[in-house]
Amino acid sequence: MQRTSDFLSAFSRAGILGFCLLAVVSVLSVPPASAQAGPFADFAGSWSGNGTLRPENGAAERIRCNATYRAGGSQREIDLQLRCASDSYNFDLVGQFTVDDQNQVSGRWTERSRSTGGTAVGNAQGDRLQLHIESAGFAAEVVMVTRNRRQSVDIDSHGGGQVVKASITLNRS
Repeated sequence: MQRTSDFLSAFSRAGILGFCLLAVVSVLSVPPASAQAGPFADFAGSWSGNGTLRPENGAAERIRCNATYRAGGSQREIDLQLRCASDSYNFDLVGQFTVDDQNQVSGRWTERSRSTGGTAVGNAQGDRLQLHIESAGFAAEVVMVTRNRRQSVDIDSHGGGQVVKASITLNRS
C-alpha cells in the first residue's frame, strides 16, 4: 500500500503540472490561421478525456480528466484548472502560463489539495508543446500535441523514488 501511495505522490506532482501543462501546453500550440489572435485563442473552454498511468514497476491504471482554460490578461496568457481522478487517486491543479514572442513558455502551477506547486518552462512549435516542470524533489518532461479539438499529452515524471509515465487524450467539449 505504501508503494502505491509513493507512486501517486510522485505522479501527483508530475501529473498535475503535466496535465496542467498538458492542457496548457496543448493550449500553447498555435495553428497558423490563429497566430494573429494569440497562441491561446483556440483553447478557451472545457476539455475532458482519459488516459493511462504507468508506474515503472506497477500495473497500469486508467485516469479521467476535466480541464477548463480561461484567457489571461493578454492573448499570450492562459489560466488553467485541471481535475483528474483514477480508482485510487485524485488531484486538483491550477496554473498560469505565458508564451513570449520566441514561443518560449513559462508558468507556475499549484496542486490545491496537497498545497504544492512549482514552475514550468519549455517551447511551443507548431502543434507541439514541450515542457519541463519541477518542484522540490520532483521533475517531469511533458509533450503535448494539439490538433483541432483533440490534445494528446505524454508525461515522464521522476520524483519520490518513482518513475511514472502517463498518456492522456483530451477532447474539447
